[in-house]
Amino acid sequence: MLCITHFSRTHKVTSGFIAGSVNTNPVVIRRILGQLKEAGLVRVEAGIGGASLAKAPENITLLDIFNAVECVEGSLFHFHEAPNPQCPVGRSIHPVLDSTLADIQRTLENRLAQTTLLDMENKVLSSVQAEQ
Repeated sequence: MLCITHFSRTHKVTSGFIAGSVNTNPVVIRRILGQLKEAGLVRVEAGIGGASLAKAPENITLLDIFNAVECVEGSLFHFHEAPNPQCPVGRSIHPVLDSTLADIQRTLENRLAQTTLLDMENKVLSSVQAEQ
């Protein structure tokens, strides 16, 4: 998403272009672009048409992106469903950890919801300017 935001004014941002930036296979990028397109965050033109944002970067949050690429289905933290009920740690682990981990996930999601793609692009621009 940052490649699209950052380079779309000067380059045709294709899956190959993004893959070069991320240092991965274009097939991986095409799969992710498909998820972002399905979520209404990007437009993708077939072939060498490239990708573009479907919304202004200030209207796309990191939570939108996180949810679009299906990083997590349900709970972010998942561990063994049936620990040993005969063990004091095993029988206590879910009551001890579940609510804490749920709070941590809510905190993460709230922070992602407060950060826009534009915020991140501004950080990229600041980093580039600091390098010069």
